[in-house]
Amino acid sequence: MVWCDEYCNRYFVSDKALFDHYEHSARHHWCRRCDRHFSSAGALLIHRVNNAAHNYCRACGDDYWDPEDLEEHIEDVHWHCKNCDQFFKNEYGLQEHYRQSPVHFYCPSCDRHFANENSLRNHMKSSIHVGRTVQCKWCPKIFPSVAALALHLESSTCASGINRSHVNTFVRSIDPNHLVTKRLITGPTSTVQSTSATEAAWNGYCYECYFCSREFRTLAALNQHLNSPAHEAKIYYCPHCRDEFKCASGLVQHVESEKCGVYRFSATKRVMDSITSGLGRLTM
Repeated sequence: MVWCDEYCNRYFVSDKALFDHYEHSARHHWCRRCDRHFSSAGALLIHRVNNAAHNYCRACGDDYWDPEDLEEHIEDVHWHCKNCDQFFKNEYGLQEHYRQSPVHFYCPSCDRHFANENSLRNHMKSSIHVGRTVQCKWCPKIFPSVAALALHLESSTCASGINRSHVNTFVRSIDPNHLVTKRLITGPTSTVQSTSATEAAWNGYCYECYFCSREFRTLAALNQHLNSPAHEAKIYYCPHCRDEFKCASGLVQHVESEKCGVYRFSATKRVMDSITSGLGRLTM
């Protein structure tokens, strides 16, 4: 026979019977796993939540031997925000938390999380949400932003033949006070120049860039690299945060993202509006 303490003053036929009594009696607050008694239900709960011997689910009271099992249980059964360690009654509650909380950058329609506010803002302005609304005047392509149109023209893929040099010349012409362009690109109107490598760039196992030693599997890939902005100076800059850019499309994307709020300034707004409207009238 096994005797329970003075609170019950009862005998049980076996240890198992006594332990079952401890676990189910309102008089006892006993942890079976640790074989410890506590003064109250609250004290027992604190023990289970905080003690390393337990992997306790605060939402339903299940206790697991392994932390991986607890994590899998929470993910499969409960609506839980891992970052904030909060439980919710249903999916709607969890999504409302994501949407309203200042620590989350969440798109409810796509059910996607983003690393920061700027990434979420760019996503909301992408063609997924706003569609493609900027039409190229010289070909059938439509773009989700002016920055995308500028990149299209800079990349020499437009049927018009416009390329990065044309865009640079145009931006320089509408920015005589160098609000967004550096003075290093002042001077005569630039001509369109193309840099091309030949088979002489083959070093025995790949095509190597003379300027930076990057290696390419094909001559076409090397020439694409040479005619990209990779080796050009950063000739554009943001007058507010001083970030620098090699291409006009990079500057326009920066302004469109509202990353630093530069578009609020009237002088910058005038120049950027001129770039936006002027790209639609740009000619060779």
